[in-house]
This record gives sequence, structure tokens and C-alpha cells, in this order.
Amino acid sequence: MKLALRTGALIAALTCGVAVVAQKNTSKAYPISADLFGIFFEDLSFAADGGLYAEMVQNRSFEYSPVDREGWQSFSYWQYCHKGYGYGTLSVESSRPIHPNNPHYLSLGIEDPGQQGIGISNQGFDGMQLHKGEKYNFSIFLRQVSAQTVNLHVFLLSNKGDTLGNATIVTDDTRWKKYERSFVVAGDADSATLFILATSRGKLDMDMVSLFPANTFHLRANGLRNDLATAIANIHPHFMRFPGGCLVHGDGVANIYRWKNSIGPVEERLGQRNIWNYHQSDGLGFFEYFQFCEDIGAKPLPVVAAGVSCQNSGGTWAIGSTGQKAIPMEEMNAYVQDILDLIEYANGPVNSTWGAKRAAAGHPAPFNLQYVGVGNEDKQTDAFRERFAMIYEAVHAKHPEITIVGTAGPFHSGEDFDLGWNFSRKLQVPVVDEHYYEKPEWFRHNAARYDNYDRHGPKVYVGEYASWGN
Repeated sequence: MKLALRTGALIAALTCGVAVVAQKNTSKAYPISADLFGIFFEDLSFAADGGLYAEMVQNRSFEYSPVDREGWQSFSYWQYCHKGYGYGTLSVESSRPIHPNNPHYLSLGIEDPGQQGIGISNQGFDGMQLHKGEKYNFSIFLRQVSAQTVNLHVFLLSNKGDTLGNATIVTDDTRWKKYERSFVVAGDADSATLFILATSRGKLDMDMVSLFPANTFHLRANGLRNDLATAIANIHPHFMRFPGGCLVHGDGVANIYRWKNSIGPVEERLGQRNIWNYHQSDGLGFFEYFQFCEDIGAKPLPVVAAGVSCQNSGGTWAIGSTGQKAIPMEEMNAYVQDILDLIEYANGPVNSTWGAKRAAAGHPAPFNLQYVGVGNEDKQTDAFRERFAMIYEAVHAKHPEITIVGTAGPFHSGEDFDLGWNFSRKLQVPVVDEHYYEKPEWFRHNAARYDNYDRHGPKVYVGEYASWGN
């Protein structure tokens, strides 16, 4: 069952775990997994940026692109402001970025600031919701280009024109530097706008413009919206599957989700278009996912691609799903190592390479990872099977304590389903992920689906299910 919390478009799915209880009126009952019910999170319909992730500025690093979505460009969701008859220049540049993973930034030249200044504004995701008396943390990376310093006025304006919070910044470095300010807002607003105006002559570059509520879930820096995260926590899930879904195996090989791009300082993370045709900043990354699981008492169940992209890559949904692409075999050893490094990142000691990176992020203790999902609804091809087997055998050999969750294809029955189950039995995969999206009648007719499943073979994990048509 998919649950849509529309405030910020969080998408989660209530899922069955690694074993399923027998239905009523059967002759035998079976034990239930302690991890039976959990949630599934995927960055779909702005579920991360604009949803669970608490960042309030949209396109904060000027990385939107027509590749993400038709009509988008680096200045999308920003507006140029020249109040009080000021004038100057504005351009998006890429010659001297903060980091190669974050190539674009804004260059602002102020010839005459006028009476109120010139600069930019951002309304966030359909307007910024502010609450009276609460604290909000603003940050921005600036580089002073002119010889003289530049004065900035940062403020929040309600849709009625009321100033709800303001701060000032004076540049003092010709290298990239992060400036931070906080304000307690003076009133409620459901669609406020953030303004950043230069009030003196000069030139500067800016990037990574950010506004966060101080009151994130568990008060985490770079954290999650308290209201949405609390709603999830109140479900009391035993596990959480992340970061997708189809998002994981992506739209072609280059779009496969790489977990290493989602950790470290946010200004160094590599955002990209996701398969749902918009930009993901990776501000909500694997560290934040693991931390959230720990905060709500849910076991993490990260999913990695099985070395192949979505079979619907390249827009092939309507022509028979022929778009599956495979990572070249000469690159597979490195890809397998990435998955082994993920386990070390989650569970390794602080003196290990990736355990040290986890500790540097503020979590020296391991995250106690037990499950890793490999693949998602994949077309059962020779390319898939060869790469899945490489991943499975390497992980099982080095980390026999990790339970690997395989996949039985995109449907509840049919050729891919049968091939997926036969392959999983042959390889002795411990858990197989089944998915089904069907009309209510199908669920009623299949209430006893698992009564006669083999209890000695792979267990069943229902990673995604939803009722259509009601």
C-alpha cells in the first residue's frame, strides 16, 4: 500500500517483510518475521527535495538543467530583483566552482544598488511555510570578486509584504567561504519568499543558498522535516527500504544511483536527474537515510542496482521495455567494490577507509546494517543474471552476515517472475522481493497467495504493493 503524505509529497509504502503469516482457514500456521512491517521511501513526486528533506530553497546550487526536465535551466525558480532603481549584471558561471561535483554558481555585479539593492529571490517549493517564533538557519557560499567588500541584506517576506526575518552579511574573503545567519520569524506565512540583495557596489559569486528550519527531526543538521518524519516514526516501522525503487537502477547506466555521490559535505555531493524526470540534490543521502533509520528504530534496507539499468530506460515504457542497459563487464569489479564499501561505510570500524568517513560525518558507531537489496523489478536477462551473481557471490563471501534481498522481476506472475524465482533458488538467495500493483479484486482473490509457498526455499519480501482503481 502506498501512502502519500501530500505535504511536500512524501511517498512511502507499507510493506511486508521477509516472511508472511498464513491466512485464516488454513490447516497450519507459520511464524511471523520480527521485521514483518516497514516502509519504503523513494524520491518520487518531490518526496526528498521539497518533501522529507527540510531544505526550503529550490535549486539551491543552480544545477537544474533541461536534461532534468524540459524548460528547466540553471536559474530556474530564482528571480532577479532590482528594487529602488538599482542595476547591474547577473550570470551563471562554471569556471571556478566550489567543487567539480557542483559546477554552477551565480555571479552578481552591482553597478548601482539603488535605494534597496539588487539580487535574487526564491520561493522554494510552492512557497516557503514559516511559523511565528521559530528559528530558521540561512547559509550561503560567497566569493568576493571585486576589490571592495559587498554588503548583503537577507530577509524573508510574506506574500502580504511583511518582513518576517532579516540579517546582514559583509563579504570578507576572495575565496569561497560559507556564511551563516539565523532568524526567528515574526509571523506565520504559508508562501513566503527569500530575498538576497546586495546594497553596495562590487561583484561577488554565490552558491549553495540554503534555508533550513532549526527544528528538524531530532534537531539534525541537514535534517528532515519534523512533521513528515514524525508521521513516519509514528507508523513504528521495523525497517526502511531506500532510496528507491526504479530510482536506484535509473534511466540508463550513467543514471544508476551511486551511493558514494550522496555522502560528505553537501556542497561536494553530485546531484543528477532522477528517472522521474526532475533533479535530486542528494542532500538527503545515505548518511541521512541511515541516521533516520536509527532515529526511528527501523532497520536500514538500502537497495543497489544489480549492475543493470531500468528496462524502461530511454522512454521504452510503451514499446515493450527493451531499454535495459548493463554496466560493462570490465567495470563490474569496481561496481561490486562500491557495494562492499557501502557495507563497510555502514558497519566498518572507525579505522577502516569507509568507516572513517562515517565517523567523520558524526557517527563513529556502526549503523548495524543487516539487509542489502540488490536489484529492483529487473527484467530477467542474461546480462542481469551474470551481474547479479557477481554481486551476490562477492558480498556473500566477504559478508556472510548480510542478508541479500534479490528480485523476482516487475510483476507478480509471468515469465520474468518464474525466471527470477528459479534463478534465486539456484543461487540460494535468502530473500526474494515481489512487487504487485493491481486492482482491489486481485488482492481479494490472492488473500491466500503465500499459504503454499515453500518454507525451505528463499523467503518472501513484498517491497512494493498498491491497489489501483479505487
